[in-house]
Amino acid sequence: MKQKHTVTVPGLGITFSTGTYAGLANGAVNVEVGETNVFVTACIAQTTRPGQDWFPLTVDYREKYAAAGRFPGGYFKREGRPSEKEILTSRLCDRPCRPLFPEGLLNEVQIIGQLLSADQLNESDIPMVNGASAALAISDIPWNGPIAAVRVALIDGQFVANPTIEQMFSSSLDLIYVGRKDNMLMIEGSADQLPEEEFIKALEFGHNAIQPIIAAIEELVRLAGKPKGTFPLVGATSEARAIIERVVPHQRIVDAIFGKEKAERAAAIKLLKEEAKTALTTELGEGKFTDVDLAVVFEDLQYKAYRHTVLERGVRADGRDAKSLRPLHAEVGILPRVHGSATFQRGDTQNIALTTLGPTKEAQDMDGLTGGATSKSFILHYNFPPFSVGETGRTTGPGRREIGHGALAERSLVPVLPPEDVFPYSIRVTSEIMASNGSTSMASVCGGCLSLMDAGVPIIAPVAGISCGLMTESAADGSIAKWVTITDILGEEDHFGDMDFKLAGTTKGITGFQLDLKINGLPFDIAKTAIMQARDARIEILKVMLAALPAPRADLSKFAPRIQTIQIDPEKIGLLIGPGGKTIRRITETTGAQIDIAEDDSGKVFVYSNNSDAMNRALQEIDALCGGGGGSAIEVGKLYHGRVTGIKEFGCFVECTPGKEGLCHISELADFRVRRTEDVVKMGEMIWVKCVGIDDKSGKVRLSRKAAMKEMEAQKQVAAPATTGTP
Repeated sequence: MKQKHTVTVPGLGITFSTGTYAGLANGAVNVEVGETNVFVTACIAQTTRPGQDWFPLTVDYREKYAAAGRFPGGYFKREGRPSEKEILTSRLCDRPCRPLFPEGLLNEVQIIGQLLSADQLNESDIPMVNGASAALAISDIPWNGPIAAVRVALIDGQFVANPTIEQMFSSSLDLIYVGRKDNMLMIEGSADQLPEEEFIKALEFGHNAIQPIIAAIEELVRLAGKPKGTFPLVGATSEARAIIERVVPHQRIVDAIFGKEKAERAAAIKLLKEEAKTALTTELGEGKFTDVDLAVVFEDLQYKAYRHTVLERGVRADGRDAKSLRPLHAEVGILPRVHGSATFQRGDTQNIALTTLGPTKEAQDMDGLTGGATSKSFILHYNFPPFSVGETGRTTGPGRREIGHGALAERSLVPVLPPEDVFPYSIRVTSEIMASNGSTSMASVCGGCLSLMDAGVPIIAPVAGISCGLMTESAADGSIAKWVTITDILGEEDHFGDMDFKLAGTTKGITGFQLDLKINGLPFDIAKTAIMQARDARIEILKVMLAALPAPRADLSKFAPRIQTIQIDPEKIGLLIGPGGKTIRRITETTGAQIDIAEDDSGKVFVYSNNSDAMNRALQEIDALCGGGGGSAIEVGKLYHGRVTGIKEFGCFVECTPGKEGLCHISELADFRVRRTEDVVKMGEMIWVKCVGIDDKSGKVRLSRKAAMKEMEAQKQVAAPATTGTP
């Protein structure tokens, strides 16, 4: 049996152990924080697929319901498709691990994490990233780690490393920092308009906080690490490369991409690739080269071309300098029936954002196992159809990329939303990507913010977002010899560049951020430059947005539900709800208004309707029921227009006043013999009845439809004008 090795991180309460489980995996590590336990494995395939020219890395994090002592929902009582939390955690782990694999490694690598125990105090996403790092580090899989992750909070002006779930409710910052010993690798999170200077301090704090974790993983490698294996690195043959570079020299690639639109650039590169393929066929012959040769060399050629003009002359493929934005366009109120709408365009990148307002009961339930919020009343959904990049494809449910981009845009807008006690609505924003050529997630922030303002949501401040890229040139020792940060990157600059640093915020500070790298680390001086450069661009974008709509609209759309908030005695909440929700359901169905009751037992009741008559009637019903003694008492001899709430063989029950009902016996339904109650009245029907008696002992109310009809007919006879004849 393999020996167990354990290493503890001092000060952070993290324990790594290996050697107990999954002995056949290339690497397997158990990570414990408190009583939260995440088990992570790493495996590599021994062969590659024929013709494969990409690196298949898969990261799959799953939460087991047994970890929290719960049964899964549904008929089968088994875990199903991954939740949004599981997908986001998988992406969180994938992005910093990916750039550290050797270039040319095409063997499939799979990292699987499982939440085995959840203590409801410590989140599992940070242990997952650290566990993946440890599993790869001790394995024989070639990988340039280790890395380490830490969550940074800002509580009462102090930075806190790896706070508990409860502490995060008091934090104005949620920063996930992932780095190597010397440089940062990936960050993501949100902040409450945090100034750039404070944000940089948070990054420095995070970098210092990961050092003991890296030291612990290195100690685990010394105790249990395997020698790194040797795997073939796929690349172009020297013969194929020489022919392609002779036929398509550097300047031809530069000419193909410089100063052209996206479609023109793609078409020009395609023609060059076909020319190179013809030359390979002529000189080497059929079957003497592969599509991998062609793909690898053209990637290298474009990689160098996109960097060359930026690093040498400060000019980019579309003619802009390093700090310039593409042309901007913003417009609101573009669709007539929706609650709020806007379009935002930056160069080729374009989105339409739609805002929908609803009652608080429309909030999304959160089914996480590790604690935290149980619901959220603001949702942003991001949709990326294939036509947005001029391609065909299957239109299925959202993929991991769509969920990740939507989550980034969502958390960038959350800090400026009004409190629910000021604006008690559930809010959904959908970002429909119409065209994509760089940073559609930040376009979703801009368009989403405008659509919220168009809907009349009183946001605290407008938010804009932009992505900052990086072009570098390496020295002989692998360090960065020359670099330029570039604002508002194109899709190709993202692909062939070294960084995608997305930053969203207001004029006061940062609200959302995400950093992805293709190099092995980002020095702090480059990060600081990018942060301040993104701030300048954000201010320019906000000017264009505010020119389209300077402030949130004063009134909601006429199609949006209006809201009235009333206060009732908390002890009468049960009375308003009624047995099995019977009373509140009756008011909702008869008035057409929607009614929500605050979950904090404060007695606040929210009434929603875009019809003033429905709103007023619902308010009257609630007031009649809860304003005084809980609905007026039924009095003998009075007529009531009530709703049939129950049908029995012996008669029907009728609610005469809110929460007060009586029995109309079958013999009192009509002035003829009634065989079946349903022959005269239907469930939910409004009928006139008269109270003909109340039992002194039981308080049961006896009603009569027959007596009510007779009295109403008599009243009509009295009110009718007398007829006179002529003598």
